[in-house]
Amino acid sequence: MFQKTTLLLVLLAVVSCKKEETVEKDKIKLADWLIGTWENKTEDGVLSESWQKVNDSTFSATSYFIKNDDTLHSEKITLAQKGEMLLYSATVNGQNNDKAVDFGSTTESENKLVFENPSHDYPQKITYSKGANNTLTAEISGNLQGKMTKEKFVMSKK
Repeated sequence: MFQKTTLLLVLLAVVSCKKEETVEKDKIKLADWLIGTWENKTEDGVLSESWQKVNDSTFSATSYFIKNDDTLHSEKITLAQKGEMLLYSATVNGQNNDKAVDFGSTTESENKLVFENPSHDYPQKITYSKGANNTLTAEISGNLQGKMTKEKFVMSKK
């Protein structure tokens, strides 16, 4: 009887661990809706963000803001599953010695992703929200030179 109970407990522990591991690995699937090209055209210029799946645990993106054929802002983004967290890493040309700045996920759902890095100068928080009619809202916020600041960018899927 003791052997059967022990075997049952070991089997239960293995199954429990395996299920948790699967949930952990699948967390990036919550971000599948980012895949594609998103764009916002205004009189100030064109903001474009293109996401692609690199593999089962990593997405990558490029983001550009172009005005009159001049690229005013350019960045490369990596979104990767790291343990139980999604890690958003942004490399902005001409900033931080062209090294990535990491933001850890604080919220992951089918319609919203929130990433934070309280020690970063600005922004400290990046939010992506899935909207109706193939829209996406990217929001950056935080303390900028002593003032709470928030910028929203609403984009449509191209």
